[in-house]
Amino acid sequence: MVIVESYVLAVILCFVTMLCWGSWANTQKLASKEWKFQLFYWDYSIGVLLLTIILAFTLGSFGDSGRGFMEDLSLAEGSNIWSALLGGIVFNLANILLVAAIDIAGMAVAFPIGIGLALVIGVITNYVATPLGDPILIFIGVTFVAIAIIIDAIAYGKLPSASTDKSKTKGLVLSIIAGIAMGFFYRFVASSMASDFVSPEIGKLTPYTALVIFAVGLLVSNIVFVTLIMVRPFSGDKVAPMDYFRKGNPKLHMVGILGGMIWSVGMSLSIIASGAAGFAISYGLGQGATMVAAFWGVYIWKEFKDAPEGTNKLLNIMFACFIVGLTLIIAARVV
Repeated sequence: MVIVESYVLAVILCFVTMLCWGSWANTQKLASKEWKFQLFYWDYSIGVLLLTIILAFTLGSFGDSGRGFMEDLSLAEGSNIWSALLGGIVFNLANILLVAAIDIAGMAVAFPIGIGLALVIGVITNYVATPLGDPILIFIGVTFVAIAIIIDAIAYGKLPSASTDKSKTKGLVLSIIAGIAMGFFYRFVASSMASDFVSPEIGKLTPYTALVIFAVGLLVSNIVFVTLIMVRPFSGDKVAPMDYFRKGNPKLHMVGILGGMIWSVGMSLSIIASGAAGFAISYGLGQGATMVAAFWGVYIWKEFKDAPEGTNKLLNIMFACFIVGLTLIIAARVV
C-alpha cells in the first residue's frame, strides 16, 4: 500500500484535507435551494463510502509496504473493526448536527464554532493518546483557535436577528453539540489502526481498511439518524423518505455524492498523513477547515453582509487567530 513517511509531505496532505473539509459544505449550499439537507445527506454518505472503496483497491492494495486491503481486512480483530465502525457512527451524529446548523445558521457560524471546538477537543485527546510534537506549541496553538471560536460567536451575536430569532439560537446550540461529538470520532478510528504502517501488527487495521469501515459505520447509521430527523426535523417541515426518489434528479444526487467524496478525500489524506505527522497534528491541521469554511461563508456567501459596523474587524481578528494557531501546531513537530 502507499505510505507517507515524509513530515513535509504529510503537512501538505493535511493542508489539502483542510481545503476539502472546509469546502465540501458548498455542495450543500448549492443543493439546499431545491433539496432538503436530510435528502442531500444520503448522497453525501454514499460519496464518502465510494471514495474510500476506490482508495482501498488502488492505493491501499498496491506497493510493497504494509498490507493489502483484502488481506488486512481478513486479519482484523473484531475490537478494531468495531472501533473504526464506532468512529463512523460518532462522526455521523456530529456531522448531521453540523449540517443542520449550517442549514439554520450558515457556514460562517457553524464551522468556526462546531469544527473549531472539535479541533480543540480532538487535538487534546489525540495528543494524550499518542504524544508526538512539542506539547507547549500544540496547546498554545489550540488556545489561539479557541480564542478564534469565541470571537466568531461574538461576531455572530451582532447579526440583527441573532438575539431574537430562536432558530439562530438553535443553530448556535447545534454547532456546539456537533463540535463536542466531532472532537472524539477521530480517536476511535486512530485507536483501531496499527502504530507502524510499514509493518502493521496483526489484528490492527491499515489506514485504508480503517477508512472503509469508518465509512460503512457512517452510512449504516443513517438508517437511524437521518430517518429520525426526517420525521422530527430541527427546522422546517417533515421530509417524506420517498422524496429522495420523487424529487431527486441526477444533478442533485451527483452534487451530494460529490460533497461526500470531497470530504472523504480530506479524511483519507488526514489518516494517511498521520503516520508521519502524528494523530494530534494531522487532525488539528485538517480541522483548520474552520478557517476555509468561514472564508466561504463570509466572502462568497455573504452571510455577514447585514452585520453592523465593526463586525468585519472581529472576523479579521478571528482569521488571524486561526492562522497563528495552525502555524504553531505545524511547528510543534519541526522544533
